[in-house]
Amino acid sequence: MYAVIKTGGKQYRVSQGDVVNVEKLAGEVGTSVELSDVLAVGEGDTLKVGTPVVDGAKVVAEIIEHGKDKKVLIFKKKRRKGYTKKQGHRQLFTSLKITEIKA
Repeated sequence: MYAVIKTGGKQYRVSQGDVVNVEKLAGEVGTSVELSDVLAVGEGDTLKVGTPVVDGAKVVAEIIEHGKDKKVLIFKKKRRKGYTKKQGHRQLFTSLKITEIKA
């Protein structure tokens, strides 16, 4: 069984036992989180698509860790003007382990 969930403005296809990195969520390490924005649930050949979410479906996940992603460099330049600007950004993330999909 798999589900398509929406969190942090992005969509993820998850199955039971998967580990996925999502945008930072509030909560302590080891606690469980219920994700109720389930866009689709599928098992084998059947697929149930919500409008926009599937009624009564939710995904239960456990928070494994909080961390920072790899650094993304932002470099701006205007030619012949002597203008350069360099910035870096590290996005915060939460690592989730999917424990249960309730359809």
